[in-house]
Amino acid sequence: MKKVLIITYYWPPSGGAGVQRWLKFAKYLREFGWEPIIYTPENPEAPVRDSSLEKDIPDNLTVIKRKIWEPYTAYKKFIGQKKEQKINAGFLSENKKPKLSENFSVWIRGNFFIPDARKFWIKPSIKFLTNYLKNYPVDAIISTGPPHSMHMIALGLKQSLGIPWLADFRDPWTNIDFYNDLKLTGSADKKHHKLEKKVFKNADSVVLISKGMADDFNKIYQRNYEVITNGYDSDDISNVSKIEPDKKFSISYIGTMVKTRNPISFWKAIKQLTDTNKEFANDLEIKLIGKLDYSVQQSLEEFMLQKYITKINYLPHNKVIKLQKQSQVLLLLINNTPNAKMILTGKLFEYMAAHRPILCIGPFDGDAAKIIRDTNSGVICGFSSSEKIKTNILKFYNSFKKGQLKSKSINIEKFSRKNLTSDLVKILNKFDIN
Repeated sequence: MKKVLIITYYWPPSGGAGVQRWLKFAKYLREFGWEPIIYTPENPEAPVRDSSLEKDIPDNLTVIKRKIWEPYTAYKKFIGQKKEQKINAGFLSENKKPKLSENFSVWIRGNFFIPDARKFWIKPSIKFLTNYLKNYPVDAIISTGPPHSMHMIALGLKQSLGIPWLADFRDPWTNIDFYNDLKLTGSADKKHHKLEKKVFKNADSVVLISKGMADDFNKIYQRNYEVITNGYDSDDISNVSKIEPDKKFSISYIGTMVKTRNPISFWKAIKQLTDTNKEFANDLEIKLIGKLDYSVQQSLEEFMLQKYITKINYLPHNKVIKLQKQSQVLLLLINNTPNAKMILTGKLFEYMAAHRPILCIGPFDGDAAKIIRDTNSGVICGFSSSEKIKTNILKFYNSFKKGQLKSKSINIEKFSRKNLTSDLVKILNKFDIN
């Protein structure tokens, strides 16, 4: 059994999307001849906790946890936030207008904490792991980001020990959708790009989640980039296989709804349908599972849709799987940003596995749209296509009234977590391991 050290900031009991990818890889790696060893913080600033994910941790897995110091206590004090409150991801703001202190702290974060607020964990981790790996050698190292400080730890180990290294990017670095919101100075921007290229240049393999990301990364630094998408776990789906769909015409969105995901055209379409079709209005329920940006709350008030909304801040992953199976329609929102075409959210694959129709709002020629078309999992509507959105919702609704609303998805098996782990192992097995 070969051994691989996986450096990840997110690990159960932390919840959220950042945990899923490498938890599931770790779950199946042994079946392909690789023993995972996890290196993760003991006290991370996790956005949410989800103990239901711990069931996927393999028996007797070695998990090395080391304390991390992050500047979030000082940050919270500075902006007047309580210590126990969580930091929102992706520049989601639940306030009408961010305080001056929040804007200033963003500037501090972007210009002084490079590549991110976990930078203070890099040197202690390199020192600890260098000694650890001399006593307990591994055949490969994997780092997953963001946060990209994890890549800097792996880079240090690569330079000191020469162990083959795979750098996994769940999101871009300098081309992430909120990069321009970091209020970077010219020198800070150069430093981010320099570190990013250093990772691309030195990693033995760089793995990305979409073809669009590979095309984009090649504009930054030309090399071979491997694509392994996110996926779904068949075990999760089989546990809720006998769930009946909702009696109401439910449209569900699971995930954080930041400002760039606020679907104005969708709200407009729903408003028109509820105003003109009383039966539709009586049957409708919109489920929003996750935090909402203030702009979303404003839109719901503007279109007077609050009475149709069921809002839940967070659900454990096992309950999310159940809710997806229950929902009549699953809403997929792509960020309306310049990099929209390469965005491939993890929830898409669990949506497909739930076998409920997907309504995707995003670019027609994006990575998500292509997968939805190839698997016949739903429909794609443009960001401003309120009429097309309305037409497709009505089609779904009419099928619902006839008891015939079903997903006809095909060829989704290649996105199972087990099959994706097989793809990962093919890359690891190519490494020159002494």
